[in-house]
Amino acid sequence: MKITLRDAPPRAIWALEQAGIHPLLARLYAGRGVRSPDELDDQLALLPPPEQMRGCTDAAQLLADTLQAGARICIVADYDCDGASACALALRGLRLLGQPLGWNRADYLVPDRVQDGYGLTPAIATRVHASGADVLVTVDNGIASVEGVAHARALGLKVLITDHHLPAVIGGSVALPKDCVIVNPNQPDCSFESKALAGVGVMFYVLLALRAELRARGLFGASNQPRLDPLLPLVALGTVADVVRLDALNRRLVAQGLKRIRNGQMPAGLAALFEVAGRRSALASSFDLGFALGPRINAAGRLSDMRLGIECLSCDDPARAAELAQTLDAINRQRKSLEGEMREQALQLAEERCTTHTATPPALCLYDSAFHEGVIGIVAARLKDKLHRPTFVFAPSQAADQSGTLKGSGRSIVGFHLRDALDLIAKRHPGVLLRFGGHAAAAGCTIAADQLPTFAAAFEQIGSEWLDAATLQQHLETDGALEPQYRRLDLCDSLQQQVWGQGFAPPLFCEELEVLSQRLLGQKHLALKLRHGGEPVDGIWFGRTETLPARVKLAFRLDADEWQGRRRLRFLVEGAEC
Repeated sequence: MKITLRDAPPRAIWALEQAGIHPLLARLYAGRGVRSPDELDDQLALLPPPEQMRGCTDAAQLLADTLQAGARICIVADYDCDGASACALALRGLRLLGQPLGWNRADYLVPDRVQDGYGLTPAIATRVHASGADVLVTVDNGIASVEGVAHARALGLKVLITDHHLPAVIGGSVALPKDCVIVNPNQPDCSFESKALAGVGVMFYVLLALRAELRARGLFGASNQPRLDPLLPLVALGTVADVVRLDALNRRLVAQGLKRIRNGQMPAGLAALFEVAGRRSALASSFDLGFALGPRINAAGRLSDMRLGIECLSCDDPARAAELAQTLDAINRQRKSLEGEMREQALQLAEERCTTHTATPPALCLYDSAFHEGVIGIVAARLKDKLHRPTFVFAPSQAADQSGTLKGSGRSIVGFHLRDALDLIAKRHPGVLLRFGGHAAAAGCTIAADQLPTFAAAFEQIGSEWLDAATLQQHLETDGALEPQYRRLDLCDSLQQQVWGQGFAPPLFCEELEVLSQRLLGQKHLALKLRHGGEPVDGIWFGRTETLPARVKLAFRLDADEWQGRRRLRFLVEGAEC
């Protein structure tokens, strides 16, 4: 582990301080690229207009025509939290905007992770058509569904694609679905200023455009138009849970959603999820969305049926919402147990692989016949984080029509583009990959079971070609020392109220500290007593069992621990440079 310091330009810090921003926050913001206080303004009036996003106006016209004609809409969702949030948002938003017309004809369909796979396939299009829908709307998928859209159009369905993923590349050229409306900031020739919107953010923009179109058609005026800001808690949830980059626009959307959650202005399902997670919605943070609520929604898509998650987020009845949230919580506990078992087994397999090398291989490929395909992605992520290696984890496919095949999910480190690696394997070993897709940090594939040794060797070979010692050195970027006067509960609370996440990392401090005492908690965690600024302070390092030297350079976060009604400040340790 190499602990490094994030660059925070003094001129930027000074400019932010002059605008009245607390000196500590000014340093943290400057280290994350903020140069002007305007970038921190979260007013909704500063949102870029929907018409700047290619296809948004056409989408609004299609949906307005659909509502006025009394036609039926079927939303095809994805089975992760972003897809579920986007689907719930679309259902709520369309019904809200359709009220002046007496329209309420929206339904949804979510593919099964195992049986259907990802996206709008021809089979899914057939099911939508059989449901009696007139218009098919995708959320968080569809940009690469060339065949699925073609089949839907052949069946007579009108199609609106709302997505944020990259288009498919076929024969070296971008291939977009034809004869449909596409709203995606990452499609060619879209000049929208943010390319980092999650699927739920794209759908929110479509609803903004639809409201403007209905207003232009005279259904309501600016003074009595339906309010869409109550949907922002769902936008915040999906955005944080999908780990998209928190650029200025996404931070604004998340901040507005969190404000409403803290004020109790949220769907009953969200309130119920806070309750079962043991989190206080009045103090809601981006951490709660990403690590408490998001996993409970995702668990439904991994191990059960994402319709449970969508129904929970769409529900307005508190009693039903509580029942659904408890079900999701139980599924998530099952997921955590299964994940823990698989992670331990995968770590053991990784250690066995390492015994045949003088060092950890540059890339890892792991498989066990007992692995569950719904959890392999999160296990790959855990191993990648622990070992700092590109990692693929495989499990037997559970699909009835895919006997003898393996599903693989990979996660990668900076400097190793996972989707490009799969593409190179496909070129070097034609026929090994039955299908694959993804992006730089995450990807998936399907292979025949007997091709696993070929894939593993090819993946490791690419790792040895692309990765050098510097890339394989794990770095932990920090904000430097914490001044003793800032070691306060009120500042800790203030930091936790800010919007942190992917691309806008939460504060992480580092300095050399004296270890006064250390002991194991439950044989799993290291409880510490540290000296900071001449004063003792409690510390905790979750998942650490090895002891530390008497003086050590630690990377830590400020954390408020609550026990028996008493709150105290502690350092939550995340790394050490020994």
